[in-house]
Amino acid sequence: MESILLVAVGLMLVIEGVLPFVAPRLWRDTFRRATELADGQLRFVGLTSMIIGIALIALFK
Repeated sequence: MESILLVAVGLMLVIEGVLPFVAPRLWRDTFRRATELADGQLRFVGLTSMIIGIALIALFK
């Protein structure tokens, strides 16, 4: 179980690192806009991301 968790964390880090590596200006602008969102909007984005992640895990498990 620990190895699966470490692989998942590693994959998450790789995926999150792609955009700053490929398009740093776009990543910076996107991050800047995200910091200007209200708390409720950020929570909605986080919740949506978690639901999609759980759905993908359930679908492919």
